[in-house]
This record gives sequence, C-alpha cells and structure tokens, in this order.
Amino acid sequence: MALKIASRFRRLLQRPGSIDLGPYERLTQLVGEAEESVLSLTDEELTEAVAELRTTGGLHEDEQIEFLALARDAGRRAIGERAFDGQVVGALAMLQGRIVEMATGEGKTLAGAIAAAGYAVGGRTVHVLAVNDYLAKRDAEWMGPVYELLGVTVSHVGQASTPEERREAYQAEVCYVPVSEIGFDVLRDRLVTDVADRVTVAPDVALVDEADSVLIDEARVPMVLAGATRNEALDDDVVQLVRTLRAGVDYEIDGDGRTVALTDRGTDKVEKALGERVAVAEAEAADVDSEDDGEDEDDTAVEAERPVFNLYDDENLDRLTQINVALHAEVLLRKDVDYLVRDGKVSLINNNRGRIAKLQRWPDGLQAAVEAKEAVPVSDSGEVLDSITVQALIKRYKSLCGMTGTAVVVGESLQEFYDVEVAVVPPNKPNVRKDDQDRLYLTVDQKNEALVKHIGEVHETGRPILIGTHSVEESEQLSDQLEAAGIAHVVLNAKNDAEEAAIIAEAGVPGTVTVSTQMAGRGTDIRLGGKDETHDKDKAIELGGLYVIGTGLHASRRLDDQLRGRAGRQGDPGGSLFFASLADELVTRYSVSSGLRPHPDGTGRLTDRKSVGMLEHAQRVADGANAELHRTTWQYNRLTGQQRAILLETREKVLTEDLAATELAERAKERYDELVDEVGEDVVKSAARRIALRHLDRRWTDHLAYLADLREGIHLRSLAGGIVHLKPIDEFNKSAIASFDTLIEDAWKDAAATFADAEISADGLNEEAGGIPRPTATWTYLVNDNPFGTEADRILGRLRNAIKPESGAEPEEILAEEFDEDDLPEELRDLDDEDLPEELRAAGEDDADDDDGAAKKKD
Repeated sequence: MALKIASRFRRLLQRPGSIDLGPYERLTQLVGEAEESVLSLTDEELTEAVAELRTTGGLHEDEQIEFLALARDAGRRAIGERAFDGQVVGALAMLQGRIVEMATGEGKTLAGAIAAAGYAVGGRTVHVLAVNDYLAKRDAEWMGPVYELLGVTVSHVGQASTPEERREAYQAEVCYVPVSEIGFDVLRDRLVTDVADRVTVAPDVALVDEADSVLIDEARVPMVLAGATRNEALDDDVVQLVRTLRAGVDYEIDGDGRTVALTDRGTDKVEKALGERVAVAEAEAADVDSEDDGEDEDDTAVEAERPVFNLYDDENLDRLTQINVALHAEVLLRKDVDYLVRDGKVSLINNNRGRIAKLQRWPDGLQAAVEAKEAVPVSDSGEVLDSITVQALIKRYKSLCGMTGTAVVVGESLQEFYDVEVAVVPPNKPNVRKDDQDRLYLTVDQKNEALVKHIGEVHETGRPILIGTHSVEESEQLSDQLEAAGIAHVVLNAKNDAEEAAIIAEAGVPGTVTVSTQMAGRGTDIRLGGKDETHDKDKAIELGGLYVIGTGLHASRRLDDQLRGRAGRQGDPGGSLFFASLADELVTRYSVSSGLRPHPDGTGRLTDRKSVGMLEHAQRVADGANAELHRTTWQYNRLTGQQRAILLETREKVLTEDLAATELAERAKERYDELVDEVGEDVVKSAARRIALRHLDRRWTDHLAYLADLREGIHLRSLAGGIVHLKPIDEFNKSAIASFDTLIEDAWKDAAATFADAEISADGLNEEAGGIPRPTATWTYLVNDNPFGTEADRILGRLRNAIKPESGAEPEEILAEEFDEDDLPEELRDLDDEDLPEELRAAGEDDADDDDGAAKKKD
C-alpha cells in the first residue's frame, strides 16, 4: 500500500518514475488466474498455444494476459525460474514502451526476455541492446530454452562475430547485441556497394538492458567508422624529444584535462632541438657535396646560412602535428587506465565497462603516437568514413523500451532525449542493505591507508567483500597494497575479463575479497554462497551479507548506487561504504576548493559540513556537465544526421536502382553508349553504380572532415562577434548547410569525370586504375565529441582563474582575498544565493557585515 501511495504521489508531482503501476498490477492478477489453465499443458501444447497467438499487429490486452501466463510457466519449465509478479509487471511495462527500474537481483533478464518474446509473437523484430559481449552472449544462451519453448528464435552478436554470423544472427526474431556492435554494423552497411553485403535488418523494437548506461552515459560518445589510408609511424626523435618536456614549464594542461598545449618556452625548446637536427642533416649533406666537388665548406658558414626553424611554418605542419599528438599521447593517455599493452599491441579500454574495446582505435594519428610511446609496431592510420551517436541509432527504431536498476535519477533526460517514461517496479522482497556514510579524507594516500585498514578489519570477520575501483591501474595498485597487508584477494579488470564469470560466481562466498574495475557496469548478479549458493550461504548471511566498498565516488551518484546494488539482492543482508578524498579527480575537476579550511583528524578524515558538501557538490556538477555534454553532442549531430539521411536516400537509389546509369548516361552519353556496345549494359550499369557510390562516399568523408575542423574552431566565432553574440551552434549549422548544399551534385560531377576515363572491360571496373580504390580495411572507435568541455567546465575554469592566488601567496592571504560580482563569470552573476556553489555562498555570508555594506563574496 505504501508503495502505491508513493507511486501516485510522484505522479501527482510529475516527477520521473511516476508511471502509475495500477493497470499493470491488475493485469498481473489476471495473468495469475490464467496461469492455472497453463499448468496442465505439455511442452508441445504450450508451444502450440503461443503459436496460435501469433499476429502481425501486436498483442492486444487479452492476448497479452494469455501470453504472459504461458511465458511465466515457460520460464519455470525451461530454466527453473517462475517470474514473480514484479517481473510480470516489468514485462507489461516494457510491452507498453516504458523504461523499467528494477533493483539488482530482481530478475530483469527474465522480465526482458518475456517482453522481447511478447513483441516477437506480436510480429515484431527485437534487438536486445546489451552493454557488452559477455552479457549479450550470456543472456541469449541463458534465456534460450525459454525462447525455444515459446517458439521464438533467438541469437546473439559479439565483437568476434564474422559478417556471415552477424547476417544470420540479425535474421532471428530476437537478437542480443552490444549497442556498439549494432552501431558499427549500421555504419558498415551504409558503405556497402552490393545489397548482398549488408548484415543488419530494418530496425523495429529496441529493448535496452542497463538502459540508463546505454542511453545516457554512452550517448555522449559517438561511434566512428574509419578506413585505412596510410602508415603514420612517428619519428623516434619526436617521441624522445616530447619526453624531455616538463609540465607547467614546457606545456600546460587545461583545467579539465582534455587538452595539452606547448607554452612559448616549450615551443622554443622544440624549435631549437629540431633546428639543431636540421643543421646536422644539412652539414652532413654539405660534407657529401664537398667531397663530390673536391671543396671544403666551413661549418660555421653552413650554420650562418641555415634559417631559424619555425615550427608553425606551413612546410613544418606535419612535424607540428607529430609533436602535438606525441604530446597528447605522452601526457593525457595513461597506460592501464586508457589503454593496455597486450600481445605487442595497444588496446583501448572502454571506461564505462572496464573492458578491452576490440577493433577500436584512436583517430588522427593518436593511435600511432601511443604505439610509438609504448615501442610497439605502428599500425595504419585512417580517416573517418562515417559516425553515429547512440541517440541517433536508437531514434531509428519504431519502438523503445528497456530496463535498469537506476532509471529514476535520469528520468528527465530519458524523457527529453528519447520521449520515454520510467516505471519503477518495487522489489519482490524489501531491501535491508545498510549503506554507511561516505568517508572523506584529505589526501589520496590517507584515503588508501584507511581503505586497506578497513578492508583488513572486515576481512578478519570472514564477510565477503566486493571492492569497486575506477581503472585497471587503480585495481592493480590496490592489489599490491592488499598483498603487502597479507589480504588474499582476486582481481577482475580488463586484463582478465574473460574470467569474469568464474570470479563473480565466488564473490559472495565468505572470506572472499574481490577487486573489480567498473563493477557498476558489468550487469552481473552476485549470490551469497557462490553461484549455486552452496558455499556457506548461511554463514554469509550471518556475517551481514556481501559488503561493497567503493574506492572513490563516480561522476554520478547513480553509478555509485549501481555498485551498492550488488549487495542486498532479493532481501539478502548487505552493506556498502565509499571512500573519497579531496584530491580525487572528481573533486579537483568539478569543484572550486579555494577558501576551504579542512580540519582532518589524526587519520586525515574530514567530517565537517563544508568538506562533505564539496564532495556532494562536485558530483552534482559532474552530473550536470555530463548531461550538457550529451545535449551538446546531440545538438551538433542533429543537422549532420539530417544531411546524412538525404545522402543515404540518394545512395540507396544508386545501390538498388539504376540511378547511377541514368545520371551518367545523361552526363556522358557518348562514353556510355560506347561502353554499352563494347562490354554490355549490365557491366556498364555495375561500373556506374560503383563509381557513383565511391564518389558519394568520398564527398561525405570530406564533408565530415570539414565539419570536424569547423567544430574545433567554431567557438572562436562567438568571441569575434563583438557586441553581437554569435551562438556557436548557429554558426556551425550555417557553415554545415553551405558545405552540404552542393555535395551530391559535386559527387555526380566527380563520378562523370571518372566515368569518362575509367578502365571498364568485360570483367568490370578497374577501381585501382581509375583512382577510386576503397579502404583496404576498416575499424571502429569511440570519440569524445565535445573537445571544449561543457559549459559547466568552462564556468568552473573561469571561477578558478577569478580566484586563483598569486604563486607566492600564503594560505591566509588566499583566504582573505575578496572578489565582487564582476569577478564572477557572467553565468553566475544573476543567480540567487541558494543557486551558487555552496563554498561561494558560505563565503559570501561570512562577508555580509563588511563596513561598506557591499555584498562581496570571498573564497
């Protein structure tokens, strides 16, 4: 009753997660009544009963009740799991196009399978979008017997799937596939030159597992398809030169850690080093010439004639690019955090998942720079052929639904970006997990010392412990510390993610300590007593259940809640505790700490309100920054998506009709008729099609490159607008439209020029001879699509600059420094006091009694 009242109260307030579950609960009662008649059916009769419900227009309410009764019993028969009422409510909500919030351990996988099968029986094709290969394969195989009993075909796709396997898998009624894989398959299908080469099918229903992670977190990172062009090995002398540069002296990193740039001093140092190498090369060349000519040249004369090396001369553009990417690789990309070196190759790590991102690379020479940094063989570089955002990918589907453990927090974003509502399903059993207050410390070392000590104390009791870390590097550092403390443990990170199932299966066994990266995104279910609940489950319960420890707060409280949710499943006891420090990246990046007077105890722990408030404030700012990043990504990609749709419409006609032959016959009639007489019309049509497709793709690739360059500099236009404020997005759209206006016509002109000279024989078009070869290989990668940071990042950066002390100032001088409203970024000047960051608001209150009566604020 209390849950119903709470649900309706949220509905009254129009808050996210306020969908009234009343209609679903009434239908669930009817499902329970209908289930009695299903129990007497044989397996064959059950399958036949489902087949009789099959339709092409979707299941109506009465049909849904009958189907759900059959599906519930199919779960009991096939895998020994009869769906709880909450799971039936969740399945109903998903069949109505909702995002369902169900706590960890409440059976989202079975609820999702029932919903997917319901759509399939109603004549729909379903893609269950998972967060990674492991879960796609596991869930497809786990739920396979249920689908089989219901007469529904099921399959799965993974990173290692071949084109033939993908094509076959997508033909199934229900296909489990990682969101990145379907995205990359869509991109590859857009570049095929033969319809038979396509692997995907028309999008229909998307059922998203871990919906908040996929639809919100990963929506900030566009998926990109690149084609091989050339090898871009960096000169070893560039790599060695970059390693001699010093932070804060030769280069500076921006406040949010996104970019790095040479200082004037660094530029001078680089130019001097490169100039000396040029001088040596010229001197050696002069020596050779003098030997050949029988003359001696004075070294000083050569030096005097040598011009000063200017890194920014047009002729040195390639060397400048090498310096920049080498500096980025050396300073901003960290081994075991952003990438791993394994089997002589550099492999990217998906930070959201804590896993190796197979077949993914960095663009624009950065991959080669990292490979040079790690002294491994350098692979080919490439150019962007196409890209797509998660939001654009999801918008292709006619229907959207999904499930997750934490949807209410992002309910407004789900409504804004996807026009989908959230339904909160109460747990089957009350949650009795005990979540302790976060422990905050002054420094990272003090935090780690307290962390290891606490782990040791809990481990001595025998209670199972799960420790969530943020990176491979952090997990291995903690592992070393635990080993030094004599605490036996196992580690799960991107280096051994193949062992995930075995490691997680034992995480709930008493005495076990498990260290994992990005546990919040692994989608795994930890049972007390192990996988089969046979290893001292009663003892684990007696000890208080699984104890979750976080080594630092995530950028979103929602991710913290996902990690906490690994404990306390299905009414089990459990507990959680997070450690943090004021030196954690979350605080240093998203909070303004000047003016804070921390008073730690002997262990470095902070308990004062302002320090704890700063931690909470940083997390709120990070949440807002990430939401804006998603919004910005979508704004800049919306027009590009519309232009892509126009291009794809033309491309589809070229691919499936005779548009290319018609166009080229009009533009080069004599050549067309001549070739038809020589090799036949079918051969000419095929050649015309391939030429037209290649030039359409080439023009689109060039357009994307132009947009990328435009995006990098578009904010400068707002600065150049004078008193007229120019919105970057408006200026971007104007230029993008102008660039695209003639794209298709220019592609036809290029195609006609190529067709006039192309080598076309009875065997078809010679693409190499015609100068229109396609990429020899393609690969994928993910990119941060907001190189300038979010608006919140920029506000914080300007705040730091406004209150940053002189280098020689003493702490008390910093605290006494004052700044008035003019010192604030304009974004904060008109805010009410309660909307200001807490540290600024509190500082302003302290200064309210100044003699001049002015309401100055200090930090």
